[in-house]
Amino acid sequence: MSLKLPISSTRGEESQGRARKFEVPEEALPIVKRLKTKYSLDVERVSVGGRSFYFLHVADLIPLFHMEVHENAPEFPFWVKIWEASLVLSEFLARMAPKKGQRILELGAGMAVPGMVASSLGHDVTVTDYEEEIMDFVRASAIFNRCQSLKCEALDWFSPRDDLGQFDIIIGSELLFHPRFFPPLLDVMNRYLAPGGSIYMAHKADRETLFPFFKMAEGDFSIAMQKHHFKNSEKELDVLLTRLTRKHH
Repeated sequence: MSLKLPISSTRGEESQGRARKFEVPEEALPIVKRLKTKYSLDVERVSVGGRSFYFLHVADLIPLFHMEVHENAPEFPFWVKIWEASLVLSEFLARMAPKKGQRILELGAGMAVPGMVASSLGHDVTVTDYEEEIMDFVRASAIFNRCQSLKCEALDWFSPRDDLGQFDIIIGSELLFHPRFFPPLLDVMNRYLAPGGSIYMAHKADRETLFPFFKMAEGDFSIAMQKHHFKNSEKELDVLLTRLTRKHH
């Protein structure tokens, strides 16, 4: 039995002439039907590098605020929104050629737009967030976008896993939402970053928590920054793209 979901909005592209319903691929039906018993669902279409990507998305956020929250999760469900910073990071990754043996880890992935874009271009990508259910949204989206090689893993920064290995590139967007997460985030970065690797992060440039985190990180990492101006039909803002590389002590 087929299932069609509404396409709620488009990011970075005009919607004229586009279909307003998305037919869920058969392979994704078990995941989507299971999530549909708990959430109101739609599909968000995103344009990156001139290509369209489709993401399973929570249509009605109100019930989320009445659900039990994971003990190490933020109070606001950051994972349900496709942030403008994630689109800037995605465009950056769309210009990065994959290298044999190179592994990419996305932290706090949420909808995992950057990781999905990188995977679609042939990168070896593992995306993570703090709950398996969040990863179910990403697993469905990976099927939507034919990114079946994308690996999805639950990762709690306060209790990091030992079985993920190390990664040449770590990515994340809008990770720095609260100072209480800074120490475990730095621990996770140091744990999973391979020697000679790089960390790329993207955040709204006026986020007040950015520079307190950079001050904490500068003991271990060299930090480079570049401001990008983001503009689409809905919003206009500055996004700070940051690269961290480990210092040689």
